[in-house]
Order: sequence, then structure tokens, then C-alpha cells
Amino acid sequence: MRKFSAAILGLLVFSTAQAQWKQISSQSEPSLQRGLEHRYIVVEDSAAGDRASLELAVFSTKSCRVRIIDQPNEPRVDLEEIVSPGSFLAGVNGGYFDPDYKPIGLLIVDGTMIAPLQKARLLSGVLSASAKKVQISRVAEFSMSQKPDAAVECGPMIVDLGKSVRGLESTRGARRTFAAVGAGDKAALGFCSDVTLADLSNILAAISIPDFKIQRALNLDGGSSSAFWFKRANGSAFSIAEQKPVRDFVAIVPR
Repeated sequence: MRKFSAAILGLLVFSTAQAQWKQISSQSEPSLQRGLEHRYIVVEDSAAGDRASLELAVFSTKSCRVRIIDQPNEPRVDLEEIVSPGSFLAGVNGGYFDPDYKPIGLLIVDGTMIAPLQKARLLSGVLSASAKKVQISRVAEFSMSQKPDAAVECGPMIVDLGKSVRGLESTRGARRTFAAVGAGDKAALGFCSDVTLADLSNILAAISIPDFKIQRALNLDGGSSSAFWFKRANGSAFSIAEQKPVRDFVAIVPR
């Protein structure tokens, strides 16, 4: 396996500092698709007074499904350019990749394995989707017998069993993207303004979304790779662009 960059390995630095995050506002707007909405949430660290904002595409797996969009070759376009023309409803950037744009970790696109599962400390979870469900599994729990149509291996896990994960890096703030699942048929793709991984974990465990309590959340490739796109009910789009080309995207499409 290729060596991880120093930036990726930096995600594994441990620290004990914690902030106390509280949700202070929330807004929502509908999508063209029933069962999908855009949530904008602002949170505040009551101790330091810092604020962060989140964009979430919250969806029902009864009406929407997850699809991976791969860009194995140049030219690699940004998220908005690749999803705007099609039937896509929302999306974020996907998993890690090396300097040659080869995926780091499992990548499955339309039922075809592009890159195999890898064992590495950072790659602690798999976001996968089959005909009936979307799930986030720890690597040890994941099995190809589930026959996923789409999957991306990434990490670290940032929420587990509805609680924040201890020991995450707490000194380096950056833009973040993530996937989350709740009980029943609810799941989400999301973007967060500059925070540490420890902060993101605490934020996601604390926020309140009607009918959606996050049970598991998996960090995706963040920093300059972070992107978010959502198609509004009127056909216009809300978009936050990535700051560099990426290998793949995670998108929401109608079922």
C-alpha cells in the first residue's frame, strides 16, 4: 500500500481537549424529491464562543439511494459540473486518494470494485449502499456478501452508537465532509466549516434534526477536497466547491 501523506496521518494525532458545542439555529428547505431536505445548522462552543456551520442533505432511503461517481482519468471536473446536468439531487466529495489519484481504500462504483479494502488505522469505516439500505460499517464488520452497489472506505469514524468518538485529533481545524446514518431509513451527507475532528464528532452527536438521530458518522476526505451540492425544489442549486480536483464523489439520486 502507498504511504499516506503527512496531512492524512495528522488526522490520527490524539488530544484530550474538548469543546462544548450547542446548536443555536437550524433552517431547512425541500428538494425536488420527496424524503430529501437541505438542513443548515449553526452551532456554538459555549466556552470559547467559536461558531461553526453545517450543511446536510438528509434523506430517506425509501425514496433516495446513494451512488458513487468516479473520475479515474483527466480531466477531473468539480462536483457542481458533474452533477448539475443529470438526475442527481445532492452530493459531497468522497474518499482519500494518493498523489496519482489512485483510491486509498475500498471503492465500489455501480457494483464494480475499483479498489480493494485496505487495512490501515485511518481507514476505520465503510459507507456502503445496496438496493435496500445505506449503512456505515466498521471495516471488521463489512463483508462483500452484502453485495453493495456503491461503497467507499474512509475514516475515522466520528460518531458511533449515537455518541462522539474519543481520542480524535483536536488541534487542526479544516473544512470537513462526512456521511451519517440513523435508525430506520434515514441517512445524510454533510459538510462542516473549519473544525477539528474532535469538534465535528461532538457537534454531530449533539445536534438535533427532526426524525433523525445520528447513530454513526464517517469522516470523508476533508480540507481542500471538501465539497457540497444540493438541488433545491425550484431547480436552482446550493453549492460549496472543492478547492482542488478529487478522485470521486458520493451522490444522492432518486430511487
